[in-house]
Amino acid sequence: MRKLVLVLPVLAGILWGSAGVFVRELNDFGMDGYTVLSTRMIVATVFLLIIIGLYNRSLLKINLKDLWLFAGTGLLGIMGLNYFYNEAVSEITLSLAAILLSMAPVFVMILSAFIFRERITVKKINCLTLAIVGCTLASGVLEAASGMGLQVSVRGIVMGLLSGFFCALYGIFSKIAANRGYSTYTILFYSLLLCTVALLPVTNWGVFISFIEAAPLKNTLFAVAHSTCTSILPYLFYSIALLYMENGKVSILAGGGEPIAAVVFGVLFFSEIPTILILIGLVITIIALSFLCMPLDRATIYIRYYRIQLCKIRYKTDF
Repeated sequence: MRKLVLVLPVLAGILWGSAGVFVRELNDFGMDGYTVLSTRMIVATVFLLIIIGLYNRSLLKINLKDLWLFAGTGLLGIMGLNYFYNEAVSEITLSLAAILLSMAPVFVMILSAFIFRERITVKKINCLTLAIVGCTLASGVLEAASGMGLQVSVRGIVMGLLSGFFCALYGIFSKIAANRGYSTYTILFYSLLLCTVALLPVTNWGVFISFIEAAPLKNTLFAVAHSTCTSILPYLFYSIALLYMENGKVSILAGGGEPIAAVVFGVLFFSEIPTILILIGLVITIIALSFLCMPLDRATIYIRYYRIQLCKIRYKTDF
């Protein structure tokens, strides 16, 4: 059971990393970002309502005075995160979009300092600096500036960073809601519900119906798979893992699995072959975010260990 629980957040990260594959397919058919997001949210909302109805209907009870929290998790968090991520994958590689989204813990750190008065320690500053270096390498900016590799879309990078920022907002509002006694499933359901209601008026139903009519069975299954793989299963896996593991460890496993999965999906489906520099940036970013999510004592031990190893290499001495 313990080994299975360790796999769940990794699977969640892999499923989130697959979002770009679905988004690009739907964009190629002519769907705009709002329609892609709306059709995904509707299926997820209905599916989660059925699960809660069968499992525990009391999870649907909320205080109307707390509705603003679910507007924060839904309209700002989930809708903002998914909209800007969808825009990012349409202009930059899947791997880079996933890396920029993975910067969410950095934004959480900054926002928490203002909202929850959490201290910004030296460890956090070091991790932030390392993550920025990793993202810079992974973005391909240096290679583009030197005339090597593909041209970088500035808009795509901005969209990717915004997806990370709104992901952080989801975490902030979720923490406030959880502190008021709301279950993870309650927070997720009302977040999805508000997203669905807000997106209905701007959804191009004509394009979606045409998509289904083009290949009824295949495209219906595709739409269901899109919602299941990117909105339902990953959140459920992540939530179940949180019941048995500390939040930091779950974040590390999910955050590490997502960009790696995006690299693999990019190679398999779109021939997006990453350069050595991009892979190095990916590794650096994952390490920085892992240290950021680790408990202070454990992170300090690792940092000291790697400093000693670097000194051994540099000065060729034994300690």
